Amino acid sequence: MDRFVVGTGRCGSTLLSTMLDQHSATLGLNEVFTGLDWGRRFVDGDVPGAEVADVLNTPNHVIDLVVGRGYDAEEVTYRFRDEDRYHRGDPIPWILTSTLPYLSDDPDELWDETGRWLAERGRAPIGDHYRALFEHLAARSRKTEWIERSGSSVQYIADLARIFPDARFVHLHRNGVEVALSMRNHPFFRLAVQLFYGVMPEGIDPADENAVVDAWLTGDPPVALYGDYWSDQIADGFETLQALPAERLLTVAFEEMIDSPGETIAEIAEFFELPPDDGFRARAAALVRGAPPSHLDELAPDQQVELINSLQRGRELLHDLGVVA
Repeated sequence: MDRFVVGTGRCGSTLLSTMLDQHSATLGLNEVFTGLDWGRRFVDGDVPGAEVADVLNTPNHVIDLVVGRGYDAEEVTYRFRDEDRYHRGDPIPWILTSTLPYLSDDPDELWDETGRWLAERGRAPIGDHYRALFEHLAARSRKTEWIERSGSSVQYIADLARIFPDARFVHLHRNGVEVALSMRNHPFFRLAVQLFYGVMPEGIDPADENAVVDAWLTGDPPVALYGDYWSDQIADGFETLQALPAERLLTVAFEEMIDSPGETIAEIAEFFELPPDDGFRARAAALVRGAPPSHLDELAPDQQVELINSLQRGRELLHDLGVVA
């Protein structure tokens, strides 16, 4: 079975993926798709395996800019050790940024081996290549099941549902206020969202990329921008979420997962039809340390109003999906 966890950025899906990875039969595949070239990652028609390997091997410029400046985030699992192939500031293949370092102490060697294996595959739909890759990595790890989870993936769930026509999806959603504030404080989202909307810092020469990036990372971007991004991501996934039948979609609230982790992970495991595993529920629930503190009160009153207003469209869409947000 093809299984995916989808959500907006900063919705708590990293925690959920870690919880699911406590299952003895399951391989967690993190951040495979979000940082890939948007024009190539879900192409139609048959493509050679070598082309898919090239897509996975292509660096993500935004991540390289941020990591090269010394910023860290839990999503980036490549260690940048002296003995590693890549160091901060080097263009690094996207598949090495998060996915493969979680699976191996030597992700460079793992990618050499896996990239060659993938490049030897003939022509096939790109979804077939990805599925074969995921099954290959699972078998290599002595696992029988895989679950892919990428931040901001609700934005392209339509493509996932198209190239994996029988897949099941867990849609994790979180209070938009906390998502927006978390994005604003997260270096990668801080940069990516301003770049996405073309927000240029005042007093900076737009042609000076280094100065622009530094200003994006250290400035004080409007908080409503991140509320708009949350709403836009939900809007991007709305039609697909609305159209998926109940047997292919389970909607879960982050807050519910935090308050009742054992019950929530058991519901997800049943939906995903994971094999029986004594102790899985307890192991997964033990990873939850309670709800993170809210930061809304740190905003000035006018900023709070701007943020709440920017979230309204996303809330209405979730309400139309039967979600209380």
